[in-house]
Amino acid sequence: MALAVGLVAVFLRNADVSRVWAAMRGARTDLLVAAVGLIIVTYVVRAERWRYLLAPLGPTRFGVAFRTTVIGFAASAVLPARAGEVLRPYLLARREGLSATAAFATIVIERILDLVAVLVLLAAYFVAFDPGMGARDSVLFSAIRMGGLVMAPASVAALVTMYGLAGHPDWLQAWLRRAERVLPGRLAFVLGRAVRMFSEGFGVLRRPERLVASFGWSLVLWLVISAETWAVARALAIDMPFVGAWLMLALLVVGVSVPTPGGVGGFHEAFRVGATSFFAADNDAAVGAAILLHAVSFLPVTLLGLWFAAREGLDWKGLKQMTNRVGPAEVEA
Repeated sequence: MALAVGLVAVFLRNADVSRVWAAMRGARTDLLVAAVGLIIVTYVVRAERWRYLLAPLGPTRFGVAFRTTVIGFAASAVLPARAGEVLRPYLLARREGLSATAAFATIVIERILDLVAVLVLLAAYFVAFDPGMGARDSVLFSAIRMGGLVMAPASVAALVTMYGLAGHPDWLQAWLRRAERVLPGRLAFVLGRAVRMFSEGFGVLRRPERLVASFGWSLVLWLVISAETWAVARALAIDMPFVGAWLMLALLVVGVSVPTPGGVGGFHEAFRVGATSFFAADNDAAVGAAILLHAVSFLPVTLLGLWFAAREGLDWKGLKQMTNRVGPAEVEA
């Protein structure tokens, strides 16, 4: 929370509140409504992609995948430390009779696929569409390019490691035997059981066609997120081309990775910096657009997720308590 407050202070340090409010009031309603529709579409895509990743573990219903996805993202918006990323596989596994640990492994694959999809769009921007943005802020532009060059091999290495866990159980068994020699018996047993179940969640990697389909859904997901970002920027008259949103994605991903509830502060400042640095946006318009984009991205899913949670008999306190106990309980389950 302290980090969120500090980042919001940085975000607003040069803003004229009256001009920010005027920019937000003058935003095009049609584009904002379209952005809300697009954010709902993203959760439909997320749920369908998750079903592809979960298929090797067992059949899952779309309705369950959608509801638990929305509940998970709502929990991450109101609780710290990405709590929903642990909560949603637990809820789905409980509903569908799957291993929660194996289901959590599919969340890891999701994040790697998300990273690869963002890097692919960023590379496409650099190769085909870059209109000389580096001239406006060469330091920031170079930092984004370098970050892409570093993360690309890292994401590939992560996929190779997961493939090794999924397709070469002998490697895993050899590693576990070495661990069992140095760890206490009970801890070695719990660790071994958790790692085996976790590796089951990487089962989609044994089916290349399902992995390709999951990556295809990831590209669709981030194209829709790009459209949402572009719609909000254009609603406040920021001269951002659609492909320019692909560049913004790299900054926004960094912004939401800052561990504040709902990405508050980090998300806002990332958008403001990108809009003013690369698209010559007025600072107050960029601040207003960042606030509206964050509201569009988080408010609908938070309200819908809390409603779904209430139907499951969970309030905010219940979500927090469940998140706190999921980890150790499920590792030993």
